[in-house]
Formats: sequence, structure tokens, C-alpha cells
Amino acid sequence: MSENFFNKPFRFNSIFSGTGLQSTDLGKSISNNIELVIFTRYGEHRYQHDFGCEIWDLDFELIVSESIWEEKFRKSLLKSITDYEFRIYNTSVEVHITEVENVYPLRNITEIKKKVDISVRGLIKTTGEKYFFHTALFLSPLST
Repeated sequence: MSENFFNKPFRFNSIFSGTGLQSTDLGKSISNNIELVIFTRYGEHRYQHDFGCEIWDLDFELIVSESIWEEKFRKSLLKSITDYEFRIYNTSVEVHITEVENVYPLRNITEIKKKVDISVRGLIKTTGEKYFFHTALFLSPLST
């Protein structure tokens, strides 16, 4: 396996200027790939139609049960990470959804958003080190 990992976003102007792409470490490279899985919709990747996760299909779904929604998304994400991030093992994924209310008194607007916290834990295959990734997303804003 290559020991060269590149940071994202790619800065192609650095290639044209001759300095090359900015490199990064293994942990950051794994995190970049997991972010790519999260932000890719199923079918969006031309050659791997099952690359991505289900959040884009679940985003506008009426959430009747938060626990069912969380479990559906968690399973989708775990499968994709297991299939497409081969540098970690013993992977576990946690998903928690909460409501966040933002009040803008000057504009007399209240905005309610669903916040999804995503945590991924595992072990790095080459070193056996513990790996942890966390991010949060906001879904479908509702404004009044």
C-alpha cells in the first residue's frame, strides 16, 4: 500500500506550479475518505454505484421515529465504511439526531434544524492504533 496520502481539497494550481499536492497523514486520509462516503449519494459515483450512504435519501423523509431513522442511517454508513475504507477494522458507527433551535430576534425568525452527530471508531490495520472520527450535519431547515 502506498505511504503517500493527499490532503483534500486538492489544489491543482500547485501541480501546475510544480510544487505537487499537499500530503497528509494516515488518520487524516481515512477521515477524508469517510467524509467522502458521507457526502456522496448512492449512484453518484460513476463506477461504484453503491459508494456513498443513505443520508441523501433520508434527508427529506418525514422522521416518524428518530431511533428508526438513526438505525437506518447507521447501518448504511457502517456498510459503506466497511466496504470502502479498508485501512480500518473493528469499525463501529454511532448516529444521534437532535433538534437545534436558532432564534434571530432582529428578523423575528426562529429556525429549527435537525442535527446529526456521527462518530466512527475503529482500529488502524497497519499500526493497531485506535481511530476516531466525529462530524455533525444539519438537515432540512425549518423556519418560522
